[in-house]
Amino acid sequence: MVEISVGSGNVPAPSLFDKAMPGVVTARAEELFAMARKSSLWALTFGLACCAIEMMSTYMAHHDFDRFGVVTWPSPRQSDVMIVAGTVVKKMGEPIRLLYEQMPEPKWVIAMGSCATNGGPYYRSYSVVMGVDHIIPVDVYVPGCPPRPEALMQGILKLQEKIMRDSRQGGAKA
Repeated sequence: MVEISVGSGNVPAPSLFDKAMPGVVTARAEELFAMARKSSLWALTFGLACCAIEMMSTYMAHHDFDRFGVVTWPSPRQSDVMIVAGTVVKKMGEPIRLLYEQMPEPKWVIAMGSCATNGGPYYRSYSVVMGVDHIIPVDVYVPGCPPRPEALMQGILKLQEKIMRDSRQGGAKA
């Protein structure tokens, strides 16, 4: 009886780098910083209307925003994400802009709910801004009236993808 042996096939030779320093991973500094940023987002929550209730429930035990590395922070000087949830009236425009300007770079904005994205059911009102993007730049829009906590979680995942994509394209957000 002939014994059949199975060869290892076409295996590449081990690289010199693996022989010299086993277990070492190399990456660009921008990608490492982006990985740390996306996993440690400090959110300045700006709840203005009913969307704020859904935003708060995202931090509760059932949804647990902490597992994404998102921590709510009351000071704009240490926050890197602003979540605007609810109806933005013209009177609130200047405080929102001021808080945004106090945030350090890089910074991102999430507009949560149809009121924050386009004025919602009040878009024809004299006092309502037709979306927070008329005041500050917005990175992620979360639709809904009010959006479910899962939608905000999806918005955070999209923001994390954007942070990593921006690092691959040559650095931080302009």
